[in-house]
Amino acid sequence: QVQLVESGGGLVQPGGSLRLSCAASGFTISMYGMRWYRQAPGKEREFIAGISSEGSTNYADSVKGRFTISRDNAKNTMYLQMNSLKPEDTAVYFCNTLLTRMYWGEGTQVTVSS
Repeated sequence: QVQLVESGGGLVQPGGSLRLSCAASGFTISMYGMRWYRQAPGKEREFIAGISSEGSTNYADSVKGRFTISRDNAKNTMYLQMNSLKPEDTAVYFCNTLLTRMYWGEGTQVTVSS
């Protein structure tokens, strides 16, 4: 049974940092690409970062240079290190992978506010 569980969200001040985790079960993350998305209130869900099975990464322009995607194959977990957070980064963050179909976690809330 495939499952993705996000954690690590919370309230942080502008300029602060958070690290999100996406714990996977039911498949081996090193064999598949995985991605982070986010959805702010009233907006569509948007792609922000991806990591391929080979380990190559790509980012949305809005987070490039501030966010870093990575994974720990031994823990079967993907991460998103978020630095220099801005109020506009406030959103629910989701992890995602495509196996025989698309799988999503339930998300973790990130709020950037003073």
